[in-house]
Amino acid sequence: MTTPFGLAESNPQRDFPAGATRRSVLALGAIGLIGSHAKPAVAAAPAGQLTYGVHVSLAPTWFDPAETNGLITPFMLLYAMQDAMVKAMPGQLLAPSLAESWSATEDGLNYDFVLRDGAKFHNGEPVTADDVKFSFERYNGSDHAALKSRVEAIETPDPRHVRFRLKQPWPDFLTFYGGSTGAGWIVPRKYIEQVGDDGFRKMPIGAGPYKFVSFTPGVELVLEAFEQYWRKIPSVKRLVLKVIPDEATRLAALKRNEIDIAYSIRGELADELRHSPGLTLKPVVLHGTFWVYFPGQWDPKSPWHDVCVRQAANLAIDRKSINDALTLGFSRITGSVVPDIFEYYWPPPPPEYNPAKARQLLADAGYPNGFDAGSYTCDSSYANLGEAVMDNFQQVGIRSKLRPIERAAFIKGYADKAYKDIIQGASGAFGNAATRMETFVVKGGAFCYGSYPDIDALYPRQAAELDYARRAAILRTMQELVRDKAMYVPIWQLAFINGVGPRVAESSFGSIPGFAYTAPYEDLALKSA
Repeated sequence: MTTPFGLAESNPQRDFPAGATRRSVLALGAIGLIGSHAKPAVAAAPAGQLTYGVHVSLAPTWFDPAETNGLITPFMLLYAMQDAMVKAMPGQLLAPSLAESWSATEDGLNYDFVLRDGAKFHNGEPVTADDVKFSFERYNGSDHAALKSRVEAIETPDPRHVRFRLKQPWPDFLTFYGGSTGAGWIVPRKYIEQVGDDGFRKMPIGAGPYKFVSFTPGVELVLEAFEQYWRKIPSVKRLVLKVIPDEATRLAALKRNEIDIAYSIRGELADELRHSPGLTLKPVVLHGTFWVYFPGQWDPKSPWHDVCVRQAANLAIDRKSINDALTLGFSRITGSVVPDIFEYYWPPPPPEYNPAKARQLLADAGYPNGFDAGSYTCDSSYANLGEAVMDNFQQVGIRSKLRPIERAAFIKGYADKAYKDIIQGASGAFGNAATRMETFVVKGGAFCYGSYPDIDALYPRQAAELDYARRAAILRTMQELVRDKAMYVPIWQLAFINGVGPRVAESSFGSIPGFAYTAPYEDLALKSA
């Protein structure tokens, strides 16, 4: 079979190993050819309502793929209301979605996508190549400059075919386009040109399994099943995402059957949930690493400029005790900002807890009595983790004051480089080791307050390296340098602990490896009455 570009399509392959190479990812694109023209099976009409207790206030910017940041939270809503050319799905890190297949030329300069026949937006308009091009050009989220700077042109010879022409071979094109950014999530061009960006965020239209009904800021988001969704007809008619920031209140609502799913229940409340009749504990270990970050490390006047001080902070954290107390031991302690399921991950030595050595390092750095470290800024939904880390710091003499900020505002301030002193950060975004470096480590990264020339110099080398082993070696060196410089102090890969009520037959937690939330949403199911 040939495309309008005169190229042969890839050969079908069914398996996609966790450590996939560029070659296997490209071959996977042809999976869409297997049954690619099949329509959703005839199913019963959607029925019932499933209600969530959501742990953060929902932001309208998360309705819009163009504003996707380098974190996981927006994908909680994108997987419901929007759809992507390719995206992570059960058993596949890059599954054909709106694109039924894709292929690349041998020189790595051209990527050709075939759109799925019959895919529609919620307003009934077909998803076209023009929408794909528009969505890419409109994208302004994390890593947009890195992505767009590598694309020479986008060609749309007909409504179902799209070609991306790159300026030079780039092995991570699909990882950025279909994984770590929102550039490959497709929005309707005609509708947005009619209502504008603000109008779109007030009344979003997508191509996902659920369509927008209403949004009351700080209260709830209501969605309804889209029965023309290409993959399958959702079985649950209505989803209501209620904003309940307090954990105890979320758990109480779950126990009273006022909600069916409660996100993020930790500590003693999680243990209470585990022992509550009729409720089910659902811990999911994310590809979401948490860390402590010191913007002052590039300021010669700051204590954090001394690597010994940063190493002291690393030694001061009792990760095991915090894990046991807050996430019942389910979180995965790590010494890296790169998740262990990511391609090119380098496993560092396990982090050490040694407060005596931490105090000695502080004394050697000129702080025998410790120092006042200023603000400890964090996402308010993880203030309890911040309090635990701050307490460990206090025990070795690093004194700080907690500054919790609601999530949407915290992310904006983090990206705007508005914080100083200590930042507790995290990311559960999809990708690989290179995407983590791009966003959080190298110069110009969306959340980088500074960088190191020796690490920066390695980044373009790995991006252009097509030999897998040589590229892996470069990325390993980069990760080693991040650790040696104590640029970050990693804490854990979070176990996101959730509660599921007795009405739920299928919650979809853990269906997509490393993903925090319930997806695919079209797989949700309620028990029969």
